[in-house]
Amino acid sequence: MPESSIVVRPEPMDSAAYTAASRLHAPGLQPAIKLFEAAAAAVPMPTPPQPIVIADYGAATGHNSLLPINAAIAVLRKRTRSDHSTLVVHTDLPDNDFTALFRTLSEDPDSYLSRDANTFASAIGRSFYTQIMPSSSVHLGWSSWAIQWLSRTPTPIPDHIQIAYSRDASVRAAYARQAAHDWHEFIAFRGRELRRGGRLLVMTMGVGEDGDAGHRPTLTAIADALDEVAGSGLITADERHRMCLPVVARSEADFCAPFAPKGRFEQLEIEHLEIFDAEDRYWNDYRRDRNAQAFGARWAAFVRAAVFPSLVAALAGGTADPRAVQFYDRLERGVAERLAANPEQTRLPMAHVVLLKRRKAQ
Repeated sequence: MPESSIVVRPEPMDSAAYTAASRLHAPGLQPAIKLFEAAAAAVPMPTPPQPIVIADYGAATGHNSLLPINAAIAVLRKRTRSDHSTLVVHTDLPDNDFTALFRTLSEDPDSYLSRDANTFASAIGRSFYTQIMPSSSVHLGWSSWAIQWLSRTPTPIPDHIQIAYSRDASVRAAYARQAAHDWHEFIAFRGRELRRGGRLLVMTMGVGEDGDAGHRPTLTAIADALDEVAGSGLITADERHRMCLPVVARSEADFCAPFAPKGRFEQLEIEHLEIFDAEDRYWNDYRRDRNAQAFGARWAAFVRAAVFPSLVAALAGGTADPRAVQFYDRLERGVAERLAANPEQTRLPMAHVVLLKRRKAQ
């Protein structure tokens, strides 16, 4: 696959804004941390001086990794000597803001580096849709809000910005094929990288039993605001046509498909799979303060940092286009106004998946 076709989770124009938004809106994180602690308690421990290896797949600026990795290290420390080295490997695409990542690790008060003198950090700038760690080297893996981003955009979405709300059957089928391929590749390579007895926790977008992928109010607001920006002449019709979010939510059947019929794939099996509706913290804030403008502004700031970079990449000049800042501002304002005009709770279906690499049969 040519590198130009890769469209995995984008990095925002302003990494500080992304981190700030993540602090405000991290649905599903606390339950995932509990699962990660359980995984840390169960994985086999290497004999010193071999390090305990934790991989963070899709690190971004690192903020959403700090609390779970801290929690896992605390569990691991109870199982081994205090001077047993731990190596944390953060991975993301080559154009990830690794400077922001290392600043997070160096400066954030929640950083594991400030809490454990025998834990060390490194980074790998490659797509996790390939093998990026040595075979049988990873004891514990973490991936949050990353695997929903496809490795490539199969085709523009003609009637929306997100495939879950497109009525075009052929386009939906193309995205379903790509999503199935990407999940297959992601877990296949993790099956090689994990040690026997190792575990990987994946936190990502889910689809409920009723088929609802959620996020409807925000996605609708973005699509409508985009149409308004296009109508103003700031962007061309061709640019608007290219603007979509190459993200997918997966159902239980989607997650289980590679493991059929025997429940195993690349020596992996699903140890835990749960799809649930996470808390919409911005809606809870609105119920307390009844401040519609603040509600709209919070959601708009979050999506500006989290997903607007994928849209701005469709401009003729990409992220360096001279219209980029104006585009960001106009789109954020449009989303905020629409959500403030009609505050509505956003359904947030999430999936927690724990994959286990089985030990050899005795």
